[in-house]
Amino acid sequence: MRIDRTHRAWAITAFAALAAAAIVYLIDVLNAPQGPRGGSAVGLTFGILGLGFVIFAALLGARKRVPTWRLGRAQAWMRGHLWLGLLTLPIILFHAGFHFGGTLTRVLMWLLMITVASGVFGAALQHYIPRVMTAEVPLETVYDEIDHVRALLRQEADRTVEAVCGNLGFAKSSTEGTQRAGGFTALRPIAAAVPLRTSSAVSAGASAAVATAPENTRLSEEESAPLRTFYLNEMRPFLECPGKHTHRLAHSARASGSFAGLRTLLPGRAHGALADLEDICDEARQLARQEKLHQWLHGWLLVHIPLSLALVLLGAVHAVMALRY
Repeated sequence: MRIDRTHRAWAITAFAALAAAAIVYLIDVLNAPQGPRGGSAVGLTFGILGLGFVIFAALLGARKRVPTWRLGRAQAWMRGHLWLGLLTLPIILFHAGFHFGGTLTRVLMWLLMITVASGVFGAALQHYIPRVMTAEVPLETVYDEIDHVRALLRQEADRTVEAVCGNLGFAKSSTEGTQRAGGFTALRPIAAAVPLRTSSAVSAGASAAVATAPENTRLSEEESAPLRTFYLNEMRPFLECPGKHTHRLAHSARASGSFAGLRTLLPGRAHGALADLEDICDEARQLARQEKLHQWLHGWLLVHIPLSLALVLLGAVHAVMALRY
């Protein structure tokens, strides 16, 4: 969720509520002979408001699980979750008079601070990462299809190299004739010893025609030795594990240098296949980048959600104990 102009009303309301709460708290501090207390009328009001904000923020999960509920738009819930969740921390601090109190209260305060901090961190990620994804991953594909698309790129690279170097013993793809990627169907006829062109069609899911390779594309064993060595020792291991930063091909500038050097060692008729291999490496890097960004985009929830649930449960226990005893 990007923080844009649509958040303006929520932001203004939240800051206005914070200012009003601060004024009420200061008045209570000046008028209370023993200082602000959570059990006073003002303290209880702040406590009820804070618990209400926490419960509202927690209900976002239920709202997402039951999208058919006619309880407002999902975007409105998200904005409310962000701004009311952020407002919860100062409200609860006003409730406690900035004192952590006993063990349960201390645990609750630390839980609240960590939960709010993780939420702010997650909101920043959700605002920033989509921009990075658009700029750095122009061939973005469906996340669940990444492994499949990666396998297709590896198969395409195998065929491209074998069209130039001859049979290298790679297993043939079990998908003959039709390949699927990104939730779409990419109709790409597979011909033996013919390199597939426009590898971006694999991850884009578009239909692409196969350019028939010239008959003289095949190189002799001596001519193809540099490409064979490069592919077996560097490129194919990279395509199998593109996320490893130790690979030279994992870095765009270093990969360009590798392919530029390889062009000087190969005859001109192999340069077209080499360009295809360079495109495949670029797509593999983009898939690895998308995978890492996706993990950042959603990984923080592994901390935020359990802490939020613990906060709701312990907050309810604290409220019952405070009212009963």
